[in-house]
Amino acid sequence: MLESSDQHRERLGPLLLDALNVWATNVIVFALWYWQLDSGGPQARRAATGPPDFLFPQIATPEFAPPNWQPQFLDYLYLSFTNSTAFSPTDTMPLSRWAKMLMLVQSAVSLTLGLMVVARAVNILR
Repeated sequence: MLESSDQHRERLGPLLLDALNVWATNVIVFALWYWQLDSGGPQARRAATGPPDFLFPQIATPEFAPPNWQPQFLDYLYLSFTNSTAFSPTDTMPLSRWAKMLMLVQSAVSLTLGLMVVARAVNILR
């Protein structure tokens, strides 16, 4: 049975807030990496000089996308958020090895962070 004193409960709030800050930083940093690296970066994507490293649904099914659709930063933020939350690709598939490995690292960081917070929370509540 878990027991907790008021002193221990006071430490739980800052722990959860710190974990949320680290997780949000993880999402933003990986979104920036995806945005900077996909197809050679934003300028190369506009010029369409390189193959895509991520298969967005709008690329796979262009009939459902506006003409000349190009991924923007918010698309990579969404990709990063869903990868950190689901620990796997959701609707956007990585095509290149570097994209797969970067998504693997992001999922591992998110999973490790979650496990560390749960372990520390249990320790605080004990």
